Amino acid sequence: MMKNKLKDKITLRPRGRKVDFEVLSALEKLLNTDFYRRDHLIEYLHIIQDTHGAITKDYMTALASLMGISLTEVYEVATFYHHFDVVESDDDKPPALTVRVCDSVSCEMNGAKKLAQTLDNYFKGTVRIQKVPCIGRCQSAPAAVVKMNPVDNATFEKVKKAINDKAYTPEIPNYINLESYIADGGYKIYRSICDEKISSDDAVNILESSELKGLGGAGFPAGRKWRILRDQQAPRLLAVNIDEGEPGTFKDRYYLESDPHRFFEGMLIASKVVGIDKIYIYLRDEYPAVKIIMEKELDKIKAKFDGIPEIEMRRGAGAYICGEESAMIESIEGKRGMPRLRPPFVAQVGLFGRPTLEHNMETLFWIRDILDKGASWFADQGVNGRKGFRSFSVSGRVKQPGVHLAPAGITVQELIDDYAGGMKEGHSFYGYFPGAASGGILPASMNNIPLDFGTLEEHGCFIGSAAVVILSDKDRARDAAKTTIDFFKHESCGKCTPCRAGTSKASELMKSEQWDTDLLQDLSQTMSDASICGLGQAASNPVKSVLKYFPNEVKDVSKA
Repeated sequence: MMKNKLKDKITLRPRGRKVDFEVLSALEKLLNTDFYRRDHLIEYLHIIQDTHGAITKDYMTALASLMGISLTEVYEVATFYHHFDVVESDDDKPPALTVRVCDSVSCEMNGAKKLAQTLDNYFKGTVRIQKVPCIGRCQSAPAAVVKMNPVDNATFEKVKKAINDKAYTPEIPNYINLESYIADGGYKIYRSICDEKISSDDAVNILESSELKGLGGAGFPAGRKWRILRDQQAPRLLAVNIDEGEPGTFKDRYYLESDPHRFFEGMLIASKVVGIDKIYIYLRDEYPAVKIIMEKELDKIKAKFDGIPEIEMRRGAGAYICGEESAMIESIEGKRGMPRLRPPFVAQVGLFGRPTLEHNMETLFWIRDILDKGASWFADQGVNGRKGFRSFSVSGRVKQPGVHLAPAGITVQELIDDYAGGMKEGHSFYGYFPGAASGGILPASMNNIPLDFGTLEEHGCFIGSAAVVILSDKDRARDAAKTTIDFFKHESCGKCTPCRAGTSKASELMKSEQWDTDLLQDLSQTMSDASICGLGQAASNPVKSVLKYFPNEVKDVSKA
């Protein structure tokens, strides 16, 4: 009897958020697809963000309903990526126009903070001014982006003019299109592979002899990677990493905005030799001009060549961690970009559980020329006992910043003097990042170390993506290190405590004029030893470099 009375008092209520059927209908029309793919979640979120300027809770609820997944899944992905504005309702949307001002090392050295503050004071909230991590235009620092239109060597006047002119889309640079590339011998090597004039075994042997390494930062031998993948069970996939988010790095953008088909040919050669069934290209969202170029030229390639694998291009959403290969794979699958624990390795269990050949764009860029000109053509280019070329992204206090193709093993002094035009007037060489934000900082007195994989590690640094940022006597290494640790704090995925808590704690400790060097040393070592991926393991390198090589900049409170 008591049981029945209790039941009578229960009021049933719907759980979760109710679907707004008007929003659902509008979303169906917007996405315009007959089949909703779980791995396309990020692509759908991009469409909503681009169309409405934000992603409301009603749209997330409708999207979850259409895809047949939980609202939690949609919410955790949407809030993970910096380029999605998740809001409660239309009333909470940000201003219609956003201007992003890069505040990474090279841009900060060139007045980015002052520029952002000036813009914010002038527009007073009518335009959203965001300070953002590196946008891959360090050679033109400070750089800003008006909606999708990059403004190089940005000034208040330049940005204001772009806004007044409603110049919101990028200018497309002159580049070598398919027709011009083929007229100059392009795709000849790919056809030779298809016709078996060059066998797959010979191609792998040539690549191994060239000693071409992965040029995204890891430096794993490319030929060995191909050999490993060929031994894996089909179907095999290729994932191309163009999420070039390491502060100071812009070489991939440079090549894709000038000679994209040299990369595409390398991609197709790799697919043919390894036996790839499908290709995924992961492009960072900060490169809208590259996206336009690649979409146009890929359509031409698909029409020109029979029998090529299916190619899908995926758009990143502002998460540096997705430059890590397993985090990129998670993102391609439509998830948060969280690094995976290994083993198993990506070559064995990668994208969608299949063996996956993962390559940086520039690694594939050199394949055609190596197979055409021979292994020794590439290997013999190095100096000081090193092999091959390096595409150095040079920025900072030099007269001629930009991408400089130089022999592997060159020293930073040679790079400055012979390629970058020397130091800017009124600036003396003080220090340098040999391998972008995570590669550590060295003083000018250590200007004779060959720059390559394996040459810098004994000094607590590495070459990584070969992005070299030059500091002068007008800069402080401790300020540059603080900028980098703030970047890593912002970009930590949060999966592991040493990285998530370590970057946050280091940032707080480095705010003080007097550093607790003992605590920073312990914290840095813990991050390096215990983080699960390269972000956390390398994030403290600049901090350790300052403590080791620039002690005069640090007042040590731990010994006070």
